[in-house]
Amino acid sequence: MKKASAERLVLLDATAISAQRGGVGRYVEELARESVFAGIPLVVVCQQRDESVFAAMNCDLVVAPQIVSITPMRFVWEQIGLPLLARRLGATVIHSPHYTFPLMTSRRRVVTVHDLTFWSHPDRHSALKRFFFARWIVASARMRLDVIVPSAATGREYERVAHADSRHIAVAPHGVDREIFRPPSDAAVAQFKTNVGVESWVAFLGTIEPRKNVVPLIEGFCHAASELYPRPSLLLAGATGWDNAVTGAIERAVRSGCDVRHLGYVPIDQLSTFLGGAEIVAYPSEGEGFGLPVLEAMSCGAAVLTTRSLSLPEVGGDAVAYTDTNSMAIGSALSELLADPARRRTLSEAALIRAASFTWSACLDAHRAVGLV
Repeated sequence: MKKASAERLVLLDATAISAQRGGVGRYVEELARESVFAGIPLVVVCQQRDESVFAAMNCDLVVAPQIVSITPMRFVWEQIGLPLLARRLGATVIHSPHYTFPLMTSRRRVVTVHDLTFWSHPDRHSALKRFFFARWIVASARMRLDVIVPSAATGREYERVAHADSRHIAVAPHGVDREIFRPPSDAAVAQFKTNVGVESWVAFLGTIEPRKNVVPLIEGFCHAASELYPRPSLLLAGATGWDNAVTGAIERAVRSGCDVRHLGYVPIDQLSTFLGGAEIVAYPSEGEGFGLPVLEAMSCGAAVLTTRSLSLPEVGGDAVAYTDTNSMAIGSALSELLADPARRRTLSEAALIRAASFTWSACLDAHRAVGLV
């Protein structure tokens, strides 16, 4: 690595991000990239598999020991190895971007808390995950660490449930890379249709977990599609999580004559076509800390249907359509939008304008305002 030299040096711990980049992974990558653009002294520590990604950004970089690829060992290394690395580098700040952080260090610690659904929707998380992350969130408040949250709604929840001091909370909304997430060409959409074997589709993007509300989406879609000919398909994109009911819901939908498919993880360079080519992007989540898939779909010019849960109205504003979270409401909202091309065009135009106001440079500026970078 080429060691940065400055009075303030931030060590960004990227070892927790997933190989299949979801919202947290993209947040960490974009924060690192924007810091390099801005000439901010930052060192990224990452897993070996991600070395080329951060090296391509020209980041100052340290590769963590191979043991961090094993989740329990990563937490051990975070408590011992990360503070030692910060000391060796002369880092003044350790930024932990995924809830957990080193308990014992003389360095200033800043933690990103992405959502508080461990409290607002406890039944939508596994018991182990709920127990583990909830205690880290409370610990960050009791230790009066500076915390970054992606939305005002998440900040209010953090202050309420963790009894946190509002002076230690900073809101830094996520951005969107408009070079990646942009309206697709007609040729790209036509190729996608050929590759996947669809004529038209409703899209969902997100990890398949209970609070994403995928089962009611499938049921609502089947209700809406039953009134249409030809029927659109429902394409679900995202890593397989822990919502075991989705497999059964897909099987029931297929037996009833609906084309519902889980595509799995879709590479980031294909998402603009997947989202922007859809008739509707449906994201009926029960609660989000931000809702990056909504913003990315808006940036692709999609007509988005989402809910008013927690942070989502901060992202969508008046540029998206809203529904309640039950299957009947979702089905009715999908039916109305599918039957109204003019409404979809209006939403698409408004979405592009609103999405342009969310930038990763503004996210970085919010971090800088609290002295993080």
